[in-house]
Amino acid sequence: MHIAFETPDQPDVHALIAELDSYLYSLYPPENVYALDIASLLQPNVLFAVARDGGGAALGCAAVVVTPAYGEIKRMYVRPEARGQGLARKLIATLEEQALAHGCRTFMLETGPTMPEALALYERMGYKHRGAFGDYPEDPLSVFMQKDVP
Repeated sequence: MHIAFETPDQPDVHALIAELDSYLYSLYPPENVYALDIASLLQPNVLFAVARDGGGAALGCAAVVVTPAYGEIKRMYVRPEARGQGLARKLIATLEEQALAHGCRTFMLETGPTMPEALALYERMGYKHRGAFGDYPEDPLSVFMQKDVP
């Protein structure tokens, strides 16, 4: 397994993002899915990581949007057949490390309440529950989390 920063504008990454969107829309109404599209992921302040197996097949992806105030974790997804191997944790750690090099010391994210595995992962990685941030509204279908790195 290998994680690298890549462009999201690749056919196999489009497929990953389409799988993620399909999953999210199966759980939540469209107005509660705060997904970034490919054009947004291509912005210069977005770091986008892809995890690939030894043969180069895309297994997962994640992004961090670096702002002056914080880095926001977005588009976190690992294909079901690749779960349980620590890949999600490695993707997030890779994003955090690179964002730290860009001066980020605070990380935030928004996720859904019906994804217990994701919530448990974020908590294990030091993320704490908090209120809404940025342009997000307070909503029972959103869980907001934050991690501060000294």
